[in-house]
Amino acid sequence: MNTPNTSIPDVQNSADTRHIAINKVGIKSIRHPIKVQDKSTGVQHTIAMFNMYVGLPHNFKGTHMSRFVEILNSHEREISVENFPIMLREMLVKLEAETGHIEMNFPYFINKTAPISGVQSLMDYDVTFIGDICNGEIVTSTKVVVPVTSLCPCSKKISEYGAHNQRSHVTVTARTNEFVWIEEIVQLVEQEASCELYGLLKRPDEKYVTERAYDNPKFVEDMVRDVAARLNAETRVDAYVVESENFESIHNHSAYALIENDKKNPSTHCQP
Repeated sequence: MNTPNTSIPDVQNSADTRHIAINKVGIKSIRHPIKVQDKSTGVQHTIAMFNMYVGLPHNFKGTHMSRFVEILNSHEREISVENFPIMLREMLVKLEAETGHIEMNFPYFINKTAPISGVQSLMDYDVTFIGDICNGEIVTSTKVVVPVTSLCPCSKKISEYGAHNQRSHVTVTARTNEFVWIEEIVQLVEQEASCELYGLLKRPDEKYVTERAYDNPKFVEDMVRDVAARLNAETRVDAYVVESENFESIHNHSAYALIENDKKNPSTHCQP
């Protein structure tokens, strides 16, 4: 009968003589079931891709990678965003760290109704919950990528027969002081686009969305400014980054714009 070897060396826990701390060390791209609060159905079950890191002090050679997986599996089979504070604190204890970071990226589905025919279909949105802990303080934010339609105002102005449009990705990363539904962020962005997208459209719907975009042209600059104005007015949002990338239909490049605002600590970055 074999007996456990209790003298296996712990190499990761040995001393390191280079005296260089590591900002983030851990595991990336590990999948795990999660549940997310859904405004219409109560809860949505999906699969998330996790990135989990801690800061490694200069005197430790390595971290214990298996402990990150243990943390994921020590909670319920399905993790929820409510577990974030617990998981962050647990990481610091288990890995003897002072700082920690978790990213939970997942597809989120919203049932949408076509504007004229009323047919329903699911639209998927890319969502990431982000949590950081430092000096015992936890900061969380929500990142949502919203695909929309944008129609070029310049093209509309100079063309006799129409205007070019493109699909755009508007990304909002928000730090909030109260609970905000994912659906609220999606709706805020979609209302400021030339037109929102749908999973399924009939011919009357196609006519509507085409004309809606034509009547509501937006440059990439318009998109980020209009979304930023809405976020500035939202008291539940303390800080945000809003980005828009327009995948141009008449160019082999994208148009891009970004606005960042920390309402409690106004930016001191150089302005163009």
